[in-house]
Amino acid sequence: MLQKASEDLEREKKEVEEEKARTLSEKVPPLQYGGLNLQQLQELCHKLHKQIDAADEERFDIEAKVKKNGLDIDGLNQKIFDLKGKFKRPNLRRVRISADAMLKALLGSTTKVSLDLRANLKSVKKEDEKEKNVEVTDWRKNIEAMSGMEGRKKKFDTSNA
Repeated sequence: MLQKASEDLEREKKEVEEEKARTLSEKVPPLQYGGLNLQQLQELCHKLHKQIDAADEERFDIEAKVKKNGLDIDGLNQKIFDLKGKFKRPNLRRVRISADAMLKALLGSTTKVSLDLRANLKSVKKEDEKEKNVEVTDWRKNIEAMSGMEGRKKKFDTSNA
C-alpha cells in the first residue's frame, strides 16, 4: 500500500512538472537573439519589459481576487457559525463573600488579610458652642486700631491743636 502511494505521489509530481513546462512554453516562447543588431535587441528588450509588466498586473489581479475570496469565505463561515451556534447567557447569581475572602481571592495571598473599614475613617469632633462665644465690645473704642492708619490720625489731631 505504501509502495502504491509513493508511485502515485511520483506520478503526480511528474504531471505537475509537465504541466508547468507546457504552460511556460505557451506563455514564454524561447528567445532567439542571435544575429540581431543593437536596434533589434533594444526592441526585444522593450517587448520583454511589456510582457513582464503584463504578467505582474495579471499576478496582482489574481492575488487581489484570491484575497477577496478568502475574506468572503471567512465572512460566510462566520455567518454559518452564528446561525448554527446557540449562544445563551447564563443568569448570573449573586454571591455573598466577606471582604477578607474577596481580598484573599484577588491578591492570591495565603496570609489572612484583615480589613477594618472603620479604622480608616476620620474622627470629627463637634465644636462646643461655648468655645465659639465671641466677646462683643464697643466698636467706638477700637476705631483708631481698625482705621488702618496706624496712628496717623493722632498726628493730624495734634497738629490742629
